[in-house]
Amino acid sequence: MTDPFPRSVSRFADLPGLYAAITASPEFQRAFGDPMPLSITEPGEESGEHDMPEPLAAQAECGAVIATIFDLLTGTRLEPLAAEIAWGFVNSFHFVAGKLERREEALADEIRDLARSPDTSEVYNRELEDKQLLCQSTAEQREAMECMRDYAAEMYRAQSGWPWSPTKGSRASKASTATQIAVQDFLRGRELERRERHVPRGPIVIASGHAEWHDWQAVWARLDAVHARIPNMMLVSTAQRKGFDAIVAAWAAHSGVPLVAYTLTGGGRGAPFARNRRMVELKPVEAILGEGSGIQANLYQALRKAGVPIHAFRKGDQAPIAGVPRLAVTRRRHSV
Repeated sequence: MTDPFPRSVSRFADLPGLYAAITASPEFQRAFGDPMPLSITEPGEESGEHDMPEPLAAQAECGAVIATIFDLLTGTRLEPLAAEIAWGFVNSFHFVAGKLERREEALADEIRDLARSPDTSEVYNRELEDKQLLCQSTAEQREAMECMRDYAAEMYRAQSGWPWSPTKGSRASKASTATQIAVQDFLRGRELERRERHVPRGPIVIASGHAEWHDWQAVWARLDAVHARIPNMMLVSTAQRKGFDAIVAAWAAHSGVPLVAYTLTGGGRGAPFARNRRMVELKPVEAILGEGSGIQANLYQALRKAGVPIHAFRKGDQAPIAGVPRLAVTRRRHSV
């Protein structure tokens, strides 16, 4: 009968070159080599420090699965089935990636629903934070599955001589459209094409202040004024869970403005100042700052030195607490 694998003799000799070529690409290093500091492996579980597989090991074993199928069956009466079995392995990665993508999109919708209130209570912000971390963890898992799928698909092509394609759906990767975007995703996406996948391009406005801040009306009014002048603005905050930053996050969700929550990376006393420096390096066009600690003063000085226009609020100028309406989250608003 006709041999469906006319390259069966030479294709294994090509594997070292194929491995070397794909090893040189950055896909596995991006997907496996830069894990988030914290992640949630399954919905309902607590966040923790979970390692990713080693990039090189993930790549080698992923390719070896496909190569082994052809190696085992070539030259036997099961050889005609090799491509079909290998296709199924590749499709398994694709199926799991699709399931994770749907979960990621559902979580993004839940985050948008939760973020529609200016409430700054501890319970509210903790729930929003946990939901966002789960969304980020799911996106990280999806990217890893897509990376393994694409590599396995290339191995399938090299072995069978035919390109791999799914029975339904698309192989294209899609980014989350959550209103609130964690800094890890933003930093990974600082290249133009990655950034455009996560957030629309636009002038950056920094907004940051003290954790003990209650006068949300004044902050919202100033943000409204800036937004009227810069309708395509993107907000960057220092990601505190309460006070000034929480007020800013609530306004961003209410106004449909993308928000990058710039959390601390690394430890040590110098981490907040390093974050301030990196925020200034984003070249913001304006800043809205509330009076705070020495860290906040350092951010003010760095922005002023860079020539960034600053709208400053003093803690003592806030409206009395008695004049602030209670910002409660209803059960309906939390339902998903």
